[in-house]
Amino acid sequence: MTTESTSHAADIEAIGRLVATVEHSQQTKDPEEFLGLDAIAEFTRRVLPAASWDGKVTYEVVHVLFIRPDVAAVKIRQRYLAPGEESEGAPLYVISKQADGRWLLTACQNTGVVAN
Repeated sequence: MTTESTSHAADIEAIGRLVATVEHSQQTKDPEEFLGLDAIAEFTRRVLPAASWDGKVTYEVVHVLFIRPDVAAVKIRQRYLAPGEESEGAPLYVISKQADGRWLLTACQNTGVVAN
């Protein structure tokens, strides 16, 4: 993982925990565990339980860019692993630090990675 500064070590650790929670919610297809704003939560409750993948999904924080001390852009490597097949996504999360110190998803975008 790369960042523009090591002065945000505690925030980067908290962001890593947030991404691990997203990873777990994807693995278990649990929309209630997926953290974020109401619009993201509503979308996730509708889509995640009916997700079509079988197998395991993993998330890895690749890069963190602090836009402000309380806003970060987080690049993720997302891998879906199923017997006999594998696919990859490249999510970008914009997350914001709340007054209570928690980092929450604010905007999310995912792009599929096409294998060569």
